[in-house]
Amino acid sequence: MGTKAEEAIARAAHPCYRDLMYPPPETTRVTHARVACDGATDIPGGAALGHPRVWLQIDETGYVDCGYCDRRFILVGGPADGADQSTLRDHGDGAGR
Repeated sequence: MGTKAEEAIARAAHPCYRDLMYPPPETTRVTHARVACDGATDIPGGAALGHPRVWLQIDETGYVDCGYCDRRFILVGGPADGADQSTLRDHGDGAGR
């Protein structure tokens, strides 16, 4: 028996968990392939509550996820626009890709 972390990794790798997908906590439809995220855009005076501003590039998949706050940016008219978001894998730009 391994450590708790090793056990969690083994459980996550098990076939019954590997394909379990949840929709992103928040999605934003955008018209440009390059977007900025600071995690607090919609919070009045919330810059201190967000995260460092990062620039994300949407590629041929039509979406990108912020590595800090998991907000998903979906390119209007792209392949991911209108898709069931819970079926799309996490897709970060930089950290986590």
